[in-house]
Amino acid sequence: MNRFDGQVALITGGSRGIGLACARRLVAEGARVCLTARGEESLAEAVKTLGGPRHAITVAGRADDPGHRAAAVARTLEEFGRIDVLVNNSAVNPAYGRVLEMEDRAVRKTFDVNVGAALGWLREARRAWLGDHGGAVVNIAALAGLTPAMGIGVYGASKAALIHLTRQLAQEMGPRVRVNAVAPAVVRTKFAARLYEGREDELAGQYALGRLGTPEDIAGAVAFLASDDASWITGQTLVADGGIVLSGGGV
Repeated sequence: MNRFDGQVALITGGSRGIGLACARRLVAEGARVCLTARGEESLAEAVKTLGGPRHAITVAGRADDPGHRAAAVARTLEEFGRIDVLVNNSAVNPAYGRVLEMEDRAVRKTFDVNVGAALGWLREARRAWLGDHGGAVVNIAALAGLTPAMGIGVYGASKAALIHLTRQLAQEMGPRVRVNAVAPAVVRTKFAARLYEGREDELAGQYALGRLGTPEDIAGAVAFLASDDASWITGQTLVADGGIVLSGGGV
């Protein structure tokens, strides 16, 4: 399929894991991409895997830095001339533990990046291109935003806010811009390693499909929601959980 021929996607947190898998999927279907993340070296490696600068460019920086967001959007327009798809994938989880024991600064950081920065990216892309030309936004939420999850409650609360923000912005930005989200359960990434390392087989046995998710699983859902195949879908959160909720389980 070449659903994204001639289109350009900006993918935050794109140097590894779910973000890089999304980039691979969209490039495979014809898109060019701009990847953002904090590490320049990991971004450079990502570009190599995507076929070089003809297909992908990068801008390093922090997602919660307004200057970085403006620079990434400006660079994308300078190099590729448009932004059709925004994938809000950047996220942090600076501390694990019970919500009542979480330090205030960790709570603020989590919401600043997982919610505030996602809104900031969308505002920047809207001003620069999406508002006049239309397009699609896909926010990477989490199953923890829909059901309690011990140890990552603050992270889950931030993703719950992102899910609600998805619905709100879908209403405000229609009909030219569609806004949807994907809510994964545990995916085998470095970011989520603490949730499954040392007990992957035990955890996978709780899933109806018998395994944890892969970044490619989520990339397929993102590509669908960003494509014209989902042209009559907005404000929705697609749960990609391998069937864990069928057994009454959660993250």
